[in-house]
Amino acid sequence: MKKLSAISGKISGQPMFKVLEKIQKLEREGRRILHFELGEPDFATPANIVDAGCKGLHDGMTHYTSSRGLFEFRQAVRRATAFSRHFTPDDEQILVTPGANSIIYYTIKCLADPGDDVLVPNPGFSSYFSAIAACGANPVSIRMRPEKNMIMQAEDVEKAITPKSKLLIINSPANPTGAVIPPEEMQKIYAVAEKYDLYLLSDEIYARLIFTGDRFFSPAMLDHCRERTIIANGFSKAFAMTGWRLGVAVGPHAVIEKMALLNETIVSCVPPFIQHAGIEAIQGDQTEIKMMCEEYKKRCFFLADELNKLPGISCRRPGGAIYVFPDIRGTGMDSEEFCDFALNEASVALLPGTNFGEFGDGFIRLSCVSSLTAIREAVAALDSALRKRK
Repeated sequence: MKKLSAISGKISGQPMFKVLEKIQKLEREGRRILHFELGEPDFATPANIVDAGCKGLHDGMTHYTSSRGLFEFRQAVRRATAFSRHFTPDDEQILVTPGANSIIYYTIKCLADPGDDVLVPNPGFSSYFSAIAACGANPVSIRMRPEKNMIMQAEDVEKAITPKSKLLIINSPANPTGAVIPPEEMQKIYAVAEKYDLYLLSDEIYARLIFTGDRFFSPAMLDHCRERTIIANGFSKAFAMTGWRLGVAVGPHAVIEKMALLNETIVSCVPPFIQHAGIEAIQGDQTEIKMMCEEYKKRCFFLADELNKLPGISCRRPGGAIYVFPDIRGTGMDSEEFCDFALNEASVALLPGTNFGEFGDGFIRLSCVSSLTAIREAVAALDSALRKRK
């Protein structure tokens, strides 16, 4: 039997989908499971966005388009960026991709050679680690410290830099912690990246989902994506468009040019009718979008407050995104043990913090995309199981 490549043996994918397969098997066997493992919005894509996609289909938008993206969609992105981040990128700075996940891979592939170091938050989104491995680079973890509310600190970034460091990945609001980097700390982090001449990949998929008084601040506001910042953004979360697979990258001209060639090589282009729906998403009626954000905030805060009532658990209210990341060390279980316990004894599906890096041990992640009724039921089941265990 012929061997696979060495790099293929390092690719881990997203562990949450492996958890989902296990849960779906239990459901096929007749178990009723309360789902809190995936960041899958329970809202349908707003009707005006769906209608725009359907119109695109009926209007014949079913052929190839530019691998960089539909011209009209890129213009809409330019206007949206000017409104939200206070600068207007050139058309050549924009790349449309099949979801934001691909941007992570494209960026690492175009900026880091095999053996180079990529600085990454830990705990952090699992795709960062998998994409780094797929490119043959080395992940260098920046520990997100509980005593700092899991907010990335510039001093920790600087301590983690090595002679081989090429790229720093940041995520605010963050998955899995919900942490939002304040503007003053973001400016310090950018200054460190500038000092050591690092590229900076800013994962802004949750930029529209900020719950606290903190205003959203992107490092792109400091260099307008002309020097070192690459924005990774997408439509999955804020617009409830997970299945549409629509992402947008904004970055320096030379970087986007190479990423566009990689996109062209792998997927050719994003279907134009999907991009047509994207135009409606960012330019159309925002009523439902704002409603969903408010509902996520209500759910996240309610879930955090209710988890704090359970024995051995403490949980901060998240600053944004759609998750809570409670500390479960007081239960005497590690992350994996707690998630097995929750599934077996309370029929609640969670993710262990170790799915997001080794520094996530002692924590679990719950998605706040289920109804308040489901949240109440899950918390009650966990409370009952924990008290029986004692």
